[in-house]
Amino acid sequence: MSESNRPMTGAEYIESLRDDRTVYLEGERVADVTEHPAFADSIRRIARMYDAVHDPASGFPAVPTDTGSGGVTHPFFKAARSAEDLIASRDAISHWARMSYGWMGRTPDYKASFLATLGSNTEFYGEFAPNATRWYAESQERLLYWNHALVNPPIDRHLDPEDSADVVVHVERETDSGVVLSGAKVVATGSAMTHLGFVAHSGAPVKDKRFDIIAAVPMNAPGVKLISRTSYAQTVRRTSAVFDHPLSSRFDENDPILVLDRVEVPWENVFHYGANGIGLRGNPSFGLRFPMHGATRLAVKLDFIAGLLAKSLRLTGTSEFRGVQTRLGEVLGLRSMIWSLTEAMVRAPEEGPAGSVDPNLGAVNAYRTVAAQAYARVREIVLQDLGSALIYLPSSVKDFKSPEIRGYLDKYVRGSGGVDALERVKTLKLLWDAVGSEFGGRHELYERNYQGNHELVRMLVVESMERTGGLARLDDFVEQAMAEYDLDGEIE
Repeated sequence: MSESNRPMTGAEYIESLRDDRTVYLEGERVADVTEHPAFADSIRRIARMYDAVHDPASGFPAVPTDTGSGGVTHPFFKAARSAEDLIASRDAISHWARMSYGWMGRTPDYKASFLATLGSNTEFYGEFAPNATRWYAESQERLLYWNHALVNPPIDRHLDPEDSADVVVHVERETDSGVVLSGAKVVATGSAMTHLGFVAHSGAPVKDKRFDIIAAVPMNAPGVKLISRTSYAQTVRRTSAVFDHPLSSRFDENDPILVLDRVEVPWENVFHYGANGIGLRGNPSFGLRFPMHGATRLAVKLDFIAGLLAKSLRLTGTSEFRGVQTRLGEVLGLRSMIWSLTEAMVRAPEEGPAGSVDPNLGAVNAYRTVAAQAYARVREIVLQDLGSALIYLPSSVKDFKSPEIRGYLDKYVRGSGGVDALERVKTLKLLWDAVGSEFGGRHELYERNYQGNHELVRMLVVESMERTGGLARLDDFVEQAMAEYDLDGEIE
């Protein structure tokens, strides 16, 4: 196996980002994302995931590639051919998710939700099928890190994309070598630390082919601009410490605005262009695979929050209260529900294209329907039952290093059951960062909108049931009952 067709190591991943990409933060261009305080810690967290693939002691469930490279890969990067393949993928997703305790949602395996379809649904890409085959192999062998940018800016959304051409990504012109793209997308989460952007039309069908484009765009391509939101990690470095913001400082996936300013995309990087006006929605396998990744990551995240909540209730002395126990039980039940949905997704798969299998549609639709409410409810319970305990905290780790006040903290901020003040504060600051800080608020917004706006998510459930005949079968069931009686009574 050559160096060019095996998974990157963590060091190789970090080095691959030193490519003169154009990233802006606070009005200045970032010279090197791998060293900048807004991105460095998160990049090194991702690097650990790459290293886990190479470390037998990590227990990462790598599998052989199906490209003939003789190497290994993350199972989710391969087209699934059986329930066993989906189970292996789910377990590998969980393995990486546990390395960030569920707080990083756009890890390299997320875009494998799409990348694996390049090897299973190749016919969808028509004349661009050779591009699909090439990127399928390269992404699988190297574990390339893709971001995605699917949503149009929240500007004039009452208009069709054709009527908002000054902001919506579109083909400015075609050339012999490819297409030239301009426009913006919202939001390219984590894009500053990825290799490529997956830029696609995914909304309602469009009439103008210029807007019906799916393409791979390297993050260092001329004309690609990433304009970052506020960095929680950088703020911690400037003003605080990891002890005070343990999640914000280490797991911040910045959400830049992706701007394409006359970006030249060669034909070999195009997957779909103006074939039918439906863009990404023409590939249903992707719509089944990304919820499987999201559900697994959310299940790990709820494991973490549930454990942290249980510990926090014990050290505040409320864990034996009946009402508190019922709500902890609710959290544990919601956590178990999400895990159970991942089980149903992988163990009862749907038939996919070309002998592949996809996650179970019914379980995917259940997850789509309940995930956002479940997360919001868990956060509500944490805020309700911990109350002032999440505020009754010293300002900084520096307070514990102050001889003048350390004694007061040890006495008045200690936990119940013999837990010392340092342990109590460390626990509750971790919980506050999860649910109450700006980082925590961003995560509730993320879980609410992860699959799209709340109406679109439910419309997709209806659409999928209509497309697969599920809604018709429900109608038939009702008609069967109504056919059993008439005005004269039951029909024998």
